[in-house]
Amino acid sequence: MAVRQHRVASIIKKDISEIIQFDLKDPNVGFCTITDVEVTNDYSYAKIYVSFIGKYERKQAGLKALNHAKGYIRSQLGSKLSMRKVPELIFVLDDSIEKGQLIDSIISQTKQ
Repeated sequence: MAVRQHRVASIIKKDISEIIQFDLKDPNVGFCTITDVEVTNDYSYAKIYVSFIGKYERKQAGLKALNHAKGYIRSQLGSKLSMRKVPELIFVLDDSIEKGQLIDSIISQTKQ
């Protein structure tokens, strides 16, 4: 990832986190963490990896709420960014934390 691309991704990550935390009023989102943002080379798409606390159904409800509010989040992001074109947002459920915990538990079981 190029330096500018990485910088834009980190700005988008910070701004979307603030929008979800302070502006979004949907209770279905709940406690959401933006774990990573990947921006395409032409800045037309931004893949946002999100993580939720709770069971699988709770995560799916939060992801559905974010996808429902995608237009609002994108318009708010456009007012904060100083870019000509605001990227299309793609929310993806990030399960790397759960996978890491599973690997840790497997490693600790093999040590015993």
